[in-house]
Amino acid sequence: MTWNHRKSWFAGIGLLVALAGVGTWYRSQGEQPGAVPPRVGAKATVYKSPYCGCCAGYVDFLKEQGFQVEVESVMDMDPIKRSLGVAKEMDSCHTTKIGGYVVEGHVPLNVLQRLLTEKPNIPGIALPGMPTGVPGMPGAQEKWTIYTLENPPKVYAVQE
Repeated sequence: MTWNHRKSWFAGIGLLVALAGVGTWYRSQGEQPGAVPPRVGAKATVYKSPYCGCCAGYVDFLKEQGFQVEVESVMDMDPIKRSLGVAKEMDSCHTTKIGGYVVEGHVPLNVLQRLLTEKPNIPGIALPGMPTGVPGMPGAQEKWTIYTLENPPKVYAVQE
């Protein structure tokens, strides 16, 4: 085998390893093996700061899942959040309206699917803060809890 053939072979192996890593990372971002994607074209409106990189990552994530995403850039998110019923203790960096629900934060696909499929009688759900390992947030997945946007909030989902 010539040096050029070896370089091509190593490059090919490197590409396969990288793609496997991306697949693993992507599943860690909330994609569950065998999960059914949302209805193609489902509309989502994301309210976010124009300067937030992780919010832009979440928008990209939603688009990749087949959502038709409209972005509303907002300098002061507090009035939007309060008008949509998001309590201060449930805050994250962005707020999404989807399927008649308010979704606060980096909620993963499997939980969005559950919400849109089961259609519970709640105003929405929230993943407070900015935990790592969720769509739009790099890093190792943490254990996180998603709450209902009710008063008082109830646990809607827990993922480890």
